[in-house]
Amino acid sequence: MPDVRDIDVVVIGEVLVEISSTEPLRDGASTRLAFSGDALNVAAAAAAAGAGTVLTAKVPADDLGDALVARVAELGIDTRRIVRGQGQHGVYLSHADPEGGREFTYVRKGSLGSQLRPADLDDAVLRSAGMVVASGIACAVSPSAADAVRHAARTARRFLYDPNFRPRLTDAASAAAMLRELAPLAEVITPSWPAETRQLLGLGAEPVTVEAALAALAALGARSVVMTCGPAGAHVWESGAGHLHVPPTRAPSVVDQTGAGDCFAGTLAARIALGDALPVAVRMAAAAAALSVQGQGGTGHIPTLADTRAALAATPPGAAS
Repeated sequence: MPDVRDIDVVVIGEVLVEISSTEPLRDGASTRLAFSGDALNVAAAAAAAGAGTVLTAKVPADDLGDALVARVAELGIDTRRIVRGQGQHGVYLSHADPEGGREFTYVRKGSLGSQLRPADLDDAVLRSAGMVVASGIACAVSPSAADAVRHAARTARRFLYDPNFRPRLTDAASAAAMLRELAPLAEVITPSWPAETRQLLGLGAEPVTVEAALAALAALGARSVVMTCGPAGAHVWESGAGHLHVPPTRAPSVVDQTGAGDCFAGTLAARIALGDALPVAVRMAAAAAALSVQGQGGTGHIPTLADTRAALAATPPGAAS
């Protein structure tokens, strides 16, 4: 077991084999093999942001799994809570362009990673961490993984939940029900605006302001809400502090936007766990996410803490609304 004194962030979820291309997916396309998935992307960002980070996931005990675990360690993530076993890898193929257009094909049904369960978690690690992170993807890949997330949320001292709604995995009603269940247990929830928030709140085409959406999310019971807006920055609601808009950081170049939201969540979790006030942590997260789009794939470019701080220093602070 990792020394609990060294743990700032725990991330739980499924790690995927990533086959990505900057060309349309077709016969003969040039591809790059890497490892990704929201849990790995979040953990990599948390580690880069200065946090002692543990990844809890299930990985096949084969040669490709060995390479995956080696990459996790290379990213500065503690691998001692990775459970090895017999089973297949989850895989996704992606085509991305600098304008943000993306095409994904998943081969993950029945993967070993999707079979995460509460018994794979270490309660002492969950209780000691400054922040435990999980997403709606983990909740959607299998009932046992959803139970693991529930257990983590109940056990953790502080819990960050990213709804990360994916229509290919679940429907909006189920994702919304999970958010309502987990939000009261969360230190912070991080839905994106506008599409995801509208779907999770069941707003349809109904006109709604940012302030009204934040109020509806806050009513779910989380201590804080960070509504991410991609290139428009983020809106923050914190109990007792009201609404703050955090402006975006300009990306020096854009290669692939895959994993930018995960980079945001991982950086946010790390900086909160390390003692930053929420507005400061959100600014750091927004800067890191903007820098992350310079690489291909979910972990193609993980900005260093120094790079993120430099980008943040060049971005004016947000003003309270």
